[in-house]
Amino acid sequence: MWIPGCYCVEACCPDPVRNTFSWQADTVKLLSAEFNDCMARKLRPALTVQSEPPREVRILPLCPETHLKMQDFRMPRRFMCLAGRPFFALFVAAIICIATSQVARSESNFSGKESKWHGFVRHDFVVDGRGCIVVSPEKAAEGNPWIWRARFFGHEPQADVEMLKRGYHIAYCDVGNLFGNPQAVKHWDAFYELLTTKHAFAKKVALEGMSRGGLIIYNWAAANPEKVACLYGDAPVCDFKSWPGGKGKGKGGGGAWQDCLKAYGLTDEQALKYEGNPIDNLKPLADAKIPILHVVGDADDVVPVEENSAIIESRYKALGGSIRVISKPGVGHHPHALKDPAPIVEFFVKHTAG
Repeated sequence: MWIPGCYCVEACCPDPVRNTFSWQADTVKLLSAEFNDCMARKLRPALTVQSEPPREVRILPLCPETHLKMQDFRMPRRFMCLAGRPFFALFVAAIICIATSQVARSESNFSGKESKWHGFVRHDFVVDGRGCIVVSPEKAAEGNPWIWRARFFGHEPQADVEMLKRGYHIAYCDVGNLFGNPQAVKHWDAFYELLTTKHAFAKKVALEGMSRGGLIIYNWAAANPEKVACLYGDAPVCDFKSWPGGKGKGKGGGGAWQDCLKAYGLTDEQALKYEGNPIDNLKPLADAKIPILHVVGDADDVVPVEENSAIIESRYKALGGSIRVISKPGVGHHPHALKDPAPIVEFFVKHTAG
């Protein structure tokens, strides 16, 4: 739609996901600065202009990754006489630089090591002393949505890969040896702040916790319910007394129990009375109406369903919360996830749309 005095540019990349930029005629100074940067990077566009409105201007940079199109482009009369002249070419080229740089900045300005993961760009770096990973989609979906995975990055990745194809970022911050304790929550706070401020990720994130990752996603969500769009737990630990404690029917985690006690600064006796596990702290999530999905194996003897997911389900429903548990008959703690990730993907998309 044309608004008098404004111009609209549609940025088109190989996978046609759109970004729209608008500007007023009096912003030429800003555009010229971006144009100088463009020329410094030797991005020299070619320009063709149709003679009659609606006009279409195609900018074809030498770099193969991007091309930009101004579609149904209409100008006030005072600018029409400039079409096809050098000034107009510079003006449009400057606009292209803005659009191109905005797309690039949102996807690739991470520090650290860059590599490929399932065909997508992966960034490994450190935040607050913890190893972190962000995998970027080819083109971010509207609103910059993201999935925040806890523990065992890359294991059973089918849902994550599908979300990347849909334009979601996949993020990971390794706090596995802290078992979801308050220090782990603070590390996650720092990671969240970085991604949502510097990189403009969506303010509400979809959390994904596998096995012991259940401890941190629930504890972080309870501390930050307004920042959570939805929560998916895969055979999640929801009470450390069950795992790694092994104080119920489960096998326990052996030496991991001592690591857990150390992380929380508790004795064995104190840990048995501790009331800060996910099963004890669901009200903030229910009050925020955070939807929950669990995928479990009904024969899990490492993280028994009756000591973890079943308690979460019962208590969350009693609080008025929305939860679905997908149970895999005869399956133990492994294999995780679902061969067909469609139910997980649908859950993420449904609760992060918009």
